[in-house]
Amino acid sequence: MKKICLTVVGIFILLLHAFTQTSINIDSSYEPKPLKLDEVNLVSSYYNQNGDHSAILGGIGNEHVVDLANGLELNFVGWDARKNKHTITAGLGFDHHTSASAAYVSKTGASKTGGTRVYPSFNWLVENEKKGTSFGLGAYYSAEYNYHSLGLDASYSKKTNNNGQFDGKISAYLDQVKLIYPSELIPVSSAPSTGSGPTYITTASGNSVLSGGGYSDDKPKIPSAPRNTYDASLAFSQIINKRLQTSFMIDLVSQSGYLGLPFHRVYFTDGSVHVENLPATRYKIPIGMRLNYFVGDNVIIRAYYRYYFDQWGIQSNTIDLEVPVKITPFFSLSPFYRYYVQTAARYFAPYGMHTASDQYYTSNYALSALTSHFFGMGLRLAPPDGILKSHLSNIEVRYGHYTQTTDLLANVISFAFQFK
Repeated sequence: MKKICLTVVGIFILLLHAFTQTSINIDSSYEPKPLKLDEVNLVSSYYNQNGDHSAILGGIGNEHVVDLANGLELNFVGWDARKNKHTITAGLGFDHHTSASAAYVSKTGASKTGGTRVYPSFNWLVENEKKGTSFGLGAYYSAEYNYHSLGLDASYSKKTNNNGQFDGKISAYLDQVKLIYPSELIPVSSAPSTGSGPTYITTASGNSVLSGGGYSDDKPKIPSAPRNTYDASLAFSQIINKRLQTSFMIDLVSQSGYLGLPFHRVYFTDGSVHVENLPATRYKIPIGMRLNYFVGDNVIIRAYYRYYFDQWGIQSNTIDLEVPVKITPFFSLSPFYRYYVQTAARYFAPYGMHTASDQYYTSNYALSALTSHFFGMGLRLAPPDGILKSHLSNIEVRYGHYTQTTDLLANVISFAFQFK
């Protein structure tokens, strides 16, 4: 947490410098405008999921999850002496979830099923509207009972003379994953922080034995292992004409460290149970394209396509379509649909199908071959004088229903309130 605090302090020092420096190139008739609260956003959502392929139980068992999420975002805007626009965004999110399968981290089903996640964020964006450039920095922190994550990013964008824009961003997420094992598979010593894990044998008494002997302690210390993610993204957007806009995106993602979860069980053909074991590196490359077409003044067609492949053998295709329709000047409806299909990772096999010859193994159905559909409706209310002539400028409500060929079903509803 000290690292993120130092980062935020550094950003504030740069801001102070930006708003107080002078230059002979500055227009003396122009006065800087100090940062002022411009916008407040409140978001709340409810998510409910059911399925029968829990990774904690080796690919079988109840996947019921309920998640309540709430977020607050404050946007401050100001202009410095060089007429650069500064936007500061400070956010704080809080999630609480319950998971039926989490109870079976303990073999007896006595583990806790609920957890909370807290995630503050801070972003600073500087725009030179005359040159058409912007530069941004961001810092993020997320904490839950089994992991901590620190994120940092930097972004740059440049507008072209023909209504185009280039965007680039680099980011890093430095995580620490607590090595919480199934109760019958707690190792004698700390597990390694890379993909190679120890071999376990479950005894008739329910204790776990490492290959080479030794029983686990009743109250072992919980070590942690690193998981680092680095991402470089590039995008180009272009206004073709007054009706059509398009953009192209590519990301290069590199992950290293402990990339599985130690409380995910894997059952072999011989009946033995093991801890999920995955490689210590993973490269991901998504490539996307977006089209926005304005059909008259009241209808917009928003289409998106993405192709993805990674080092573990997964390939996927995503097609997303949303059609906002303005019913009145202040009220709109937005039906949406997303189709997704992926191949299985080369390390996946269902319950009881892995063999002793497998170097890496998982029964997490998120890495299986699957097809999913997500569809629903959004509505937005935004009268020009605010709702009931208040600072509440607009309200958005979205509902979506999700289905997956692994028999996973989910429903999510979200509410967003914007105050100006």
